Amino acid sequence: MHLVAAGARPIVWGIAGSDSGAGAGLQADLKAVHAFGVHGCTAVAAVTAQNSVAVTRVEPVSAELLDAQLAALAQDMPPHAIKTGLLGSVDNVRVVCQWVDRLRAQGLPVALVVDPVLGASTGTAFADDAVCQAYVTELLPRATLVTPNRAEAIRLGLAEPTAQQALRAQGVSLCITGGDADDAQASDWFSGPQATGWLSLPRVATNHHHGTGCTFASTAAAALASGYCVADAVVLAKMATTHALRHAYAAGQGAGPVQALPDFAQHIDNLPAFTLPGATAPLAMHALQSFAPLSNPALGVYAVVDSAAWVRRVLQSGIRTVQLRIKDPTEPTLVAQIAESIAIARATPGAQLFINDHWQLALQHGAYGVHLGQEDLDTVDLDALRKAGIRLGLSTHSYWEVARAWALRPSYIACGPIFATQSKDMPWIPQGLDNLRYWANVLPLPVVGIAGIDASNVAEVAATGAASAAVISAITKAEDPQGACQALLAGFKRLL
Repeated sequence: MHLVAAGARPIVWGIAGSDSGAGAGLQADLKAVHAFGVHGCTAVAAVTAQNSVAVTRVEPVSAELLDAQLAALAQDMPPHAIKTGLLGSVDNVRVVCQWVDRLRAQGLPVALVVDPVLGASTGTAFADDAVCQAYVTELLPRATLVTPNRAEAIRLGLAEPTAQQALRAQGVSLCITGGDADDAQASDWFSGPQATGWLSLPRVATNHHHGTGCTFASTAAAALASGYCVADAVVLAKMATTHALRHAYAAGQGAGPVQALPDFAQHIDNLPAFTLPGATAPLAMHALQSFAPLSNPALGVYAVVDSAAWVRRVLQSGIRTVQLRIKDPTEPTLVAQIAESIAIARATPGAQLFINDHWQLALQHGAYGVHLGQEDLDTVDLDALRKAGIRLGLSTHSYWEVARAWALRPSYIACGPIFATQSKDMPWIPQGLDNLRYWANVLPLPVVGIAGIDASNVAEVAATGAASAAVISAITKAEDPQGACQALLAGFKRLL
């Protein structure tokens, strides 16, 4: 994305139809992007005469008028993202394509979210076959994200795996929303560069759902404009739309509008469950199983070390939460180190030891806990760990990874990197204390802050409300490890 000037807000263009009933279209787009905290601009592609019961007329604006609106905006308020809805004509589709190309040619990496509005929920058609063809051949290949519902995906040929693969090959992400299904839960299929799978939440029981598709796509555009990756943008869109459905209200005799509100991300009930890689069906929300809870949820200072000798050393210093992290699976002493570490922890009252990565050996030797990264979720036998009563900790770095971790109901979730770190190469931007504070307040399980933590900032980590501060180099590279442990414990101020 292009940079936002200090004190300014990212700009999202909504190019869609005007809804005289203010439930969907540009009116819903504006509500959604403003709830996200970005600035929304509007370009009217079509004018509709509608209320909550019916759409009585649809009239596309001329391509010349649409072009003039976009030219005026481009001169003074260039976009960080564009969201399209009802476009009304093939000519208008082509005007949008031309402007996307023009803006990108100027060096602006504008994100494009296409909500292919082909008809109203009341049954009125908005797009003929020629418009659909223009979408498929001209607009969709330029998109960052496409957000059809199931009926729209079928009409555009996007429900087939081969079509989805073709989109992915062009760098286009797809989210087929499930709001138009009759399932007990609302499940959306996402395919993108970061992840592929189902996002699910229980369906909100309401008769008022006008504008859900607009809210979803506009929130995703606002998130992309704000710098989130596509997978995160889709999770945020799901959260915002679910919250808007919870606050929908009657306005007229038919389905009333959803209400986008800025606090959508503050409620754990809005965080969807995201399936693991290779899942062929959505998660059954009513059947999610939790891992065993921690013996002491107040994990405090969490020492991450690479040998049994270090496990003994940090436990003797007073730290009671330890992770044995030996990354090399060919290390000849690996089995012995794990077995010895487990024995040391068992002999230490209050100790909670987690084995990093090597879950099979942890299971074999009866470990207290296992800590896994996202990449480990491709192969781990979670049912075996759960049945054995082993506690599970999971690393996360973004919204979509937290959504995947939350679906597993682990014993704790680690969020990071909080600060820059030298312990390993990090492809993620440090999240900072505000992000840690956010997750500590939202997630109803212990949250661990990790990366770049030492005695100089451990008190700030504790002040976020996080249950723990994971520490590596500040202990293992300290000239006085015993003193370093004591300083960390004193700084965290939440002694076990």
